[in-house]
Amino acid sequence: MPPDNHSLYGQSLKNTKRTRLQAGIHSLDIACSPSQVDSLLVYLDMLERWNKAYNLTAIRDPLQMIDLHLLDSLAILPFIDNSSHIIDVGTGPGLPGIPLSIICPDKTFTLLDSNGKKTRFLFQAINELCLANVTEVNARVEEFQPTKPFDTVLSRAFSSIPDMLVNCSHLISDQGQFMAMKGKIPESELSQLDKNYKVSDLCRLVVPGVEGERHLVKITKTNRSPDLNL
Repeated sequence: MPPDNHSLYGQSLKNTKRTRLQAGIHSLDIACSPSQVDSLLVYLDMLERWNKAYNLTAIRDPLQMIDLHLLDSLAILPFIDNSSHIIDVGTGPGLPGIPLSIICPDKTFTLLDSNGKKTRFLFQAINELCLANVTEVNARVEEFQPTKPFDTVLSRAFSSIPDMLVNCSHLISDQGQFMAMKGKIPESELSQLDKNYKVSDLCRLVVPGVEGERHLVKITKTNRSPDLNL
C-alpha cells in the first residue's frame, strides 16, 4: 500500500525541521555533530508534545521554535567558551540551557525554575537525552543554595537585570559573570545598575530566522579579586 497523506506530511515536516535547524547551525558557524543535531530535534519534539498539555511556551509552530528557541539559545555559544559551571536561572522548559548542554558536554549546567510542571519536563528531557552534564532544580532562586558557586549565571527570560543581580548574587563566584539575554538594549535597566556591578560587554546577536533585535549583556562585579590564572 502507498503511504497515506498524513504520513507523507509527517515525514516532510520532519525533513524540513532538520534542514532548517542544520542551516541555522551552519549560519551561526557552530561545530555540531549529526548526533547532536538528532538530540536537538528529539528535544524539539518533546517540547512540542509537552507543550500541548502543559503550556511550556507560547510558541506553537515547530519551525518557529527552531528559530526563536533553539537557534536563539545557541547564538550565545561563543560567549560561554570560557565558562565551565553554569546556572540557567528561570530556565522554563530548558532555554537556553538544554540546547547549550547538548553542544557542550564538557560544561556542567544547572537548570533552575520554580514551576513544577516545567522542571518535570526538564527531568524527562534530561533522562531521554542522556544529558549527564545537566541537573534540574525546582526552587525559587532566592532559596537555592548551591554547594559550589557558579562561574556564569545565565538568564533568558527571568527578570529585569537589577532584579537578576539582587536575586542571584549568592550564586556567583568572585570571578564570575552574569549573562542576560535581551531583545533591544535595556537602557532603562542598565541605568539602574548597582555600583557593585558593571557592564563588561554588550553584544548584538544575529539569530537566523529572527528579525527582532537580540542582545547579550555581560555583567561582572566591580570589586572582583585579581584573577591569578591570568
